[in-house]
Amino acid sequence: MKSDEIRARFLEYFRKRDHKIVPSSSLIPHKDPTLLFTNAGMNQFKEVFLGKEKRPYTRAASSQKCMRAGGKHNDLDNVGLTDKHHTFFEMLGNFSFGDYFKKEAIEMGWELLIEGYGLPEDRMLVSVYQKDDEAYNIWSKDIGVDPSIIYRLGEKDNFWAMGDTGPCGPCSEIHYDRGKEFGCGRPDCSIECDCDRFFELWNLVFMQYKRDEKGELSPLPSPCIDTGMGLERLATILQGAKSNYENDLFRPIVERLLELGNLEQGASRKEDIAIRIIADHLRAITFAVSDGVMPSNEGRGYVLRRIIRRAIRQGQLLGFAEPFLYKLTGLVAHIMRNPFPELMDSRDFVARVCLAEEERFHTTLTQGIKQVEEVLEKVESSKGTIVPGGELFRLYDTFGVPLDLVEEIAAERGLTVDHKGFKQHLEGQREKARLAWLEGAEEDVKDVYRKLAPRIKTTFA
Repeated sequence: MKSDEIRARFLEYFRKRDHKIVPSSSLIPHKDPTLLFTNAGMNQFKEVFLGKEKRPYTRAASSQKCMRAGGKHNDLDNVGLTDKHHTFFEMLGNFSFGDYFKKEAIEMGWELLIEGYGLPEDRMLVSVYQKDDEAYNIWSKDIGVDPSIIYRLGEKDNFWAMGDTGPCGPCSEIHYDRGKEFGCGRPDCSIECDCDRFFELWNLVFMQYKRDEKGELSPLPSPCIDTGMGLERLATILQGAKSNYENDLFRPIVERLLELGNLEQGASRKEDIAIRIIADHLRAITFAVSDGVMPSNEGRGYVLRRIIRRAIRQGQLLGFAEPFLYKLTGLVAHIMRNPFPELMDSRDFVARVCLAEEERFHTTLTQGIKQVEEVLEKVESSKGTIVPGGELFRLYDTFGVPLDLVEEIAAERGLTVDHKGFKQHLEGQREKARLAWLEGAEEDVKDVYRKLAPRIKTTFA
């Protein structure tokens, strides 16, 4: 089943059940300054959940474009290392604003996965919040799921909150067992394991409480439903792919990348990880720039710049000596043109922005990486494990190599970096620059006064 059909089937299922199909909002959360990027389907409904906004419907469904590459929700460091983590992804979700609650949400979720998509029941597992007997009983008694595959988990895994205060509640997750061949091999491997065997498919959040400043919970007058299911993961399962990078959302990007670089997948794990990172980052770059994010040195612009530069570095590891990312952003737009036709309208602009950033960073990377490698070899030869702050600052100040890039390269060698020392050197440099500016300004002012004094006559009123 193609991804376009998976998405369409999801939305049609809920449309037939009186849900308003709401278009995806921008990756830039214009009404929420607390977020760098839209990171969940519920973001555009936040004011509705808080009771501050009314909509002409009480049920909704959407396929929301999301970014988790900065701030509290950040999957950047896992990209390429696992089969399932991404910076950009689509979240399929259905929502109820004081309408239906746990029983209906669970029933619809299960029916769609088993009957709508044809997933085998014997591969499905469920988790609930350890204190949520209501959800446990719905799964075991109403749905008929074997209690042996219903996991009661703690607050960290199965309790969701909009923030430190405000709406919150237990959640129930539906997992898919891909088989032992995808697992870590440990006897205790289960849905709590971080390996790639178990895919968390769908998270059903039951917002039924309000948490106050003291941490105390009180019932919400109108309990709500907020769900989220990753399209990429569902596509991987339904298409029998070994990883998300082999489903129809990623495969054309990977194949074109291999062709451009005259590469062969499977040559080495390091190269395969680099290919995955680039494929993932290309999607994030294309969608972010199309939505108006521009590379910069702060905020979401800095996150975008970091993503572009990470992709450039991975490309150099694969042998790309010239800009290449800009050649692939149009392919991303083509793949995603049906659900997001605006990508085709902005594809030339996206390519130009990407090329400009590639050209800007290429010289820095070429010259700086050699210096970074020399510093890391020096640390290793001295049996050290931490890259000194002074060296970090020198790489940044002299060669323009950003701290996060050095940190990433160092981590590949099992080294860490001295953040505190780097900040001290950076602040010291800023203070010297400030003092130098003041001294220069003072001399300029004195010179101006000397020239003007003979021409000005002072009077007192």
